Amino acid sequence: MTQPFELPSFYVPHPARLNPHLDGARAHSTAWAREMGMLEGSGIWDQADLEAHDYGLLCAYTHPDASDEALSLVTDWYVWVFFFDDHFLEIFKRSNDREGGKAYLDRLPLFMPADPSTPVPEPTNPVEAGLADLWRRTVPSMGEDWRIRFAESTRNLLNESLWELANINAGRIANPVEYIEMRRKVGGAPWSAGLIEYAANAEVPKEVSGSRPLRVLMDAFSDGVHLRNDIFSYQREVEDEGELSNGILVLETFLGCTTQEAADAVNDLLTSRLQQFENTVFTELPWLFTETGLDPAGVARVMAYVKGLQDWQSGGHEWHMRSSRYMNGGGAAAAPARWWDQYAIGGVGTSALDVLRAGPGRGLPGGMGELGSLSGVNTLDGTPGSPGGVDPAVRRARSHGHVPFQRVGASRLPEFRLPYTVELSPHLDASRLNTVAWAARMGMLEAQPGVPGSGIWTAEKLADYDLPLCSAGIHPDATPEQLDLTSAWLAWGTYGDDYYPVVYGRTRDLVGAKLLTERFSTFMPVDDTPAPVPVNALERGLADLWERTSAPMTPDARRKFRAAIEDMTLSWVWELNNQAQHRIPDPVDYIEMRRKTFGSDLTMSLCRLAHGQAVPPEIYESGPMRSLESAAADYACMMNDLFSYQKEVEYEGEVHNAVLVVQNFFDCDYSSAVGIVDDLMHSRLRQFEHVARNEFPVLYDDFGLEPEARELLDGYVKELENWLAGIHVWHRDCHRYGEADLRRHFGRGSGADGRAAELPAGPAADEVPRADGVAAAEVPADGVVAPATAVPEGVPVGAGGALPFGAPGLGTAAARFACAAALPVTLPAGAADV
Repeated sequence: MTQPFELPSFYVPHPARLNPHLDGARAHSTAWAREMGMLEGSGIWDQADLEAHDYGLLCAYTHPDASDEALSLVTDWYVWVFFFDDHFLEIFKRSNDREGGKAYLDRLPLFMPADPSTPVPEPTNPVEAGLADLWRRTVPSMGEDWRIRFAESTRNLLNESLWELANINAGRIANPVEYIEMRRKVGGAPWSAGLIEYAANAEVPKEVSGSRPLRVLMDAFSDGVHLRNDIFSYQREVEDEGELSNGILVLETFLGCTTQEAADAVNDLLTSRLQQFENTVFTELPWLFTETGLDPAGVARVMAYVKGLQDWQSGGHEWHMRSSRYMNGGGAAAAPARWWDQYAIGGVGTSALDVLRAGPGRGLPGGMGELGSLSGVNTLDGTPGSPGGVDPAVRRARSHGHVPFQRVGASRLPEFRLPYTVELSPHLDASRLNTVAWAARMGMLEAQPGVPGSGIWTAEKLADYDLPLCSAGIHPDATPEQLDLTSAWLAWGTYGDDYYPVVYGRTRDLVGAKLLTERFSTFMPVDDTPAPVPVNALERGLADLWERTSAPMTPDARRKFRAAIEDMTLSWVWELNNQAQHRIPDPVDYIEMRRKTFGSDLTMSLCRLAHGQAVPPEIYESGPMRSLESAAADYACMMNDLFSYQKEVEYEGEVHNAVLVVQNFFDCDYSSAVGIVDDLMHSRLRQFEHVARNEFPVLYDDFGLEPEARELLDGYVKELENWLAGIHVWHRDCHRYGEADLRRHFGRGSGADGRAAELPAGPAADEVPRADGVAAAEVPADGVVAPATAVPEGVPVGAGGALPFGAPGLGTAAARFACAAALPVTLPAGAADV
């Protein structure tokens, strides 16, 4: 069969190694599969199928240092999971039997009790028999935290098969963001990460297992595994099985490009995710170890886990190049062994260390990155792959090489095709006055020389930002007190999003930022624990808002609401960390963190306060609910980034903006990036509507919800529609993003109308004038760009709002360095030092 595309060049930072116990694992897994009933008579496999797939080779490459016993057990797990995949395909996917598939899946968690002594049902098929046996053999050597996490990832892997089945039934191809998130669950890489902990004797300590760095490591690992698999399995899944869940097909459909171009784009995203993994290891894990006080043994286990994840990436690539299950150019299985198969070369890929040195003019790998010479080749035989895609070294350098403060002109806007109308609260005018008065009482509008962060805002600026307008659209039926409360929450989040860069960003005081962030939790007690005395406007505001908001909540609701606030404030530190590295974020990490920096969960939580006990808490953790909320959040976040592009890129030297992230990833101009963001934004809106229309009714039935709960959740969908419409009206009508507004707030003159330029819908978005090239033409030959606004002599930082800090407000990124206004910016070599 002719291959649909040429394999791209893959980023493989260090070579794969082969476990010496391979033959024993092969023999054991064959005998075990026969004992479980997976071979002759199963209707799915026979021994020839199992031998051709060679899961023993997969595990020997992905777990090169595992003991003989551990490798055999892990191989049995992989035989089971692939058998499950083929069994579910044959029995339920081919017949589109969702009801039968759900009943089948509902039984499987019964074979994974958290307490190993709990009895399990009698198995009725090979999948149940295999799971019962594997659970019994594995869990006694692992702790309770691991058992809970591994059982959850296994349930996700099993249950999200229904999502794939639903998409096949509907003939629906997911959008890129939806696909990445759902693929993590159905693809099983988080499940594989749990087995790495077992095989490498590297159980992650409970103190850090739920932290952002460990989550990002697992997510980046998962995305790398799945995207690589999508490239190799496209021919089998799409052309033979009619599968719609494949990253290449998703990008072909979304971008309207050829299969080869989509394959190269998927490989570029794979490279970006692996480089995100490396960045997390070298820039976030040291902070985590210090903050948690993790002991040396715990640190060693985490680093052994990191090494195990990397071994899996390299070994998984090698197996795909050799297995008959996948498209790999043919002849791969017969390739000769290489010298490195015999030696224990591993550990953290040293090419990743370049993240510590990368920056404008310094990004090309070298020195310690010698293993990076393996990048950009198919590591099977060292020959180059397809010419498509971006060299990994170039991609890493480009992410650190953005020239800040480019002159881009007024933000260009596509048509926001929101089908929802909004009625503003009749209490808006009163809330505008009350919100400014509240901010003044909290100390947000005071200019005190020598007090960090004071004077960032004035009453005039806050009136321009008009945050009550946003609240009035989101909550049109709110009482006057409720509207004041939600407006104050928006003001607090906006002020905090601006406070961090002014007080901590210009000095890169990440420690100070973390200490303040940790103190926030003490002002949000779940019980009757007294809060400390506030020492600044942020703490005073939070203490006041928490007391007024949490009083009627149950303790569990308070915990969840506090977690939403903690996530948002921690995301401000994440932005400072990226800005300190002068690094444009990886696109997947950006989208997922953008929901937090935007405060999406906080504002959505305010919508859910009235739901009480009528809606089971499991509903809010379900796949459809998360999908609905994430889709709405992404639309709002990208809308904000389109409006704020000039403000952030030209006036603030920002690296956190979806348009800029797309420009960096695709190496495209402003107009092309606007078009891509517009398409992605509206694909997320279509997903929001699809979930509400098609998945929520099934969710109601699956949970057996009473009419009251169904009515509340239908109302919640309407509330999210108001949320989207209200945010759009606010962006359109407030005075924060137009050129005249920016000149006034940043002290650069004034304009006529203060409105952003608006583009017609559809293809006309491609007519947006290029931003790149304009700024480059204005950079002098010596590479020194004069500051846009001088700092008057003797004026303290922040006094009277004289410095062009620019309050980021609702959803805009936090990291802005005030010193850029006071000092020349030397480009390119010194840009990362601003």
